[in-house]
Amino acid sequence: MTIEQRKFTDDTRVHIFKALADPTRLQIIRTLRDSNTELSCGEVGDLCEASKSNASYHFRTLREAGLILVRKEAQTKYIQINHGTFTTFIPGFLDSL
Repeated sequence: MTIEQRKFTDDTRVHIFKALADPTRLQIIRTLRDSNTELSCGEVGDLCEASKSNASYHFRTLREAGLILVRKEAQTKYIQINHGTFTTFIPGFLDSL
């Protein structure tokens, strides 16, 4: 691994761990893991008891860290866990929640 690749990987890990360092975002990840399918942003917000604006902020943070995938269909956004990120950077993490 080159120095540039290591720096990219370390920067990615820092971004991931910062995103996970919040109880609401952990609850969102746990909710998505338990559902084992994609859910609408509204459904996740309701299950996590987060206001629309608060949930939106947390979804953006998780998306930017590569922890969730977002799909838009008409007016509705659907989110799901990005298993590839968890497998690559923090294997076993989802099982520990």
